[in-house]
Amino acid sequence: MSENIVQVTDETFEEQVLNAEGPVLVDFWAAWCGPCKMIAPILDELVTQYEGKIKICKMDVDNNKDTPARYNIRGIPTLMIFKGANLESTKVGALSKSQLVDFIDAAL
Repeated sequence: MSENIVQVTDETFEEQVLNAEGPVLVDFWAAWCGPCKMIAPILDELVTQYEGKIKICKMDVDNNKDTPARYNIRGIPTLMIFKGANLESTKVGALSKSQLVDFIDAAL
């Protein structure tokens, strides 16, 4: 995983996501999730492509229960884009690179 993708936890979510400058994409994932593994290399590419435009974070739902419950995460991967403290957009399931680009571009 790219060192530019920020690992967030229940404890760091508010600081890293809700209080961040600019938009933040959060990937709610788990190590056992096949579709999550499929989009991981795409996110690694996009974190470089969108550097300075959007922050990309990942949250392991197995190790963090409070935040996924607060946002009603029912399936993974779930991708959410936040601006300020507001949830702007959500996608559930594995997306292709072009779908991820469209999802991010629509939020910028």
